[in-house]
Amino acid sequence: MSSTTVSQQPAPQPAAGGSRPAGTGQPGLMRQILSGSWLVSLLAIVIALAVGAVLIAVANPDVQETASYFFARPADFFAAAWQAISEAYLALLRGSVFDWQATSAVRMVRPFTESLVSATPLILTGLGIALAFRSGLFNIGGQGQVVLGSICSGFLGYALHLPPVIHLLVALAGGILGGAIWAGIAGVLKARTGANEVIVTIMLNSIAGFLFAYLLKQAWFKHTDSANPISATVDSSAMLPPLLPSPFRLNAGFIVAILATLLVWWLLERSTTGFEFRAVGENPNAAKTAGISVSRVTITVMLIAGALAGLGGAAQILGTEGKLSAGVGGSIGFDAITVALLGRSRPLGTFFAGLLFGAFKAGGYLMQAQTGTPIDIVLVVQSVIVLLIAAPPLVRTIFRLPAPVKKEDA
Repeated sequence: MSSTTVSQQPAPQPAAGGSRPAGTGQPGLMRQILSGSWLVSLLAIVIALAVGAVLIAVANPDVQETASYFFARPADFFAAAWQAISEAYLALLRGSVFDWQATSAVRMVRPFTESLVSATPLILTGLGIALAFRSGLFNIGGQGQVVLGSICSGFLGYALHLPPVIHLLVALAGGILGGAIWAGIAGVLKARTGANEVIVTIMLNSIAGFLFAYLLKQAWFKHTDSANPISATVDSSAMLPPLLPSPFRLNAGFIVAILATLLVWWLLERSTTGFEFRAVGENPNAAKTAGISVSRVTITVMLIAGALAGLGGAAQILGTEGKLSAGVGGSIGFDAITVALLGRSRPLGTFFAGLLFGAFKAGGYLMQAQTGTPIDIVLVVQSVIVLLIAAPPLVRTIFRLPAPVKKEDA
């Protein structure tokens, strides 16, 4: 045996997608596609729709009847299940994108505009939550911030009487300021005392709801003698201008959502401030060592996130509702968390996720009205999407996808 020991290393093997050795250069294109997070999100939607299909079939009376004699005539069961599922999802499509059974061109395209209307506050609020997520903060208080944005913009919309453009800008600024202040409380507590932002923002959601209920009982706030807890109607000078004539409800709020998406993208990806946000989100200790003030970033992020959520509440009031009522905030703030998760906390992804959930909301009503399918099934589909987005290894296991490509291997 030679006195010199030679280490026998295995020869580099060619990568599956080309002639590059494994571990050098870019990985195979197909592996990048299959391991990308966008595909996991898409497959999560597919699985959620499949789960919804099962629930639709289970809830259908005809399917239940044919199930009683399944082993005698299984074809009847599958035919009834297919009819129930196809009719429900076609009604969902007709109610959210294009109603080919409508009697006029206006009614055919109106569902798509309704989806955009429903998506507008979801996009704006989702952007605020996504911004916080990218910065390492869990802003679960979107609902409270939407409510405060609605309160401030709505009150300024009917309590003041200003020229049209000025009045609209003042009302929008009020909504932005209301949401920013409400989220800023959590930001300051997090930065100054180390309070958990999840607990603080959840508590602020409840406080906002009770505060709104209290204000609607005050005569000086609601300005109406109605027995129902409802405010006066917002002046037309403060309403967002419509983009299409009646009966369409699409308004300039959707343009605001597009501009906000572009602004948040620029802020995160092209600005020094956005770099600080992302640095703190990746590693706050390293960011602090590099001279970045983590406390300042925390407060700034929550202020901007709250401002976006407050703008979402303002768009809801000044765009379609026109008055303050007990359920004006709906579940926008909670749905926006799902939107941000599905969009992978990226501005463009959040925008398209908002469009999808807006379509779910708009189409769910027609699905329930025409097929008798409970609209709660749409909520189940949304919940399953959240579950799968939070557990990407489960999606990869179901579809036998490869593990994600590590950055150091890319």
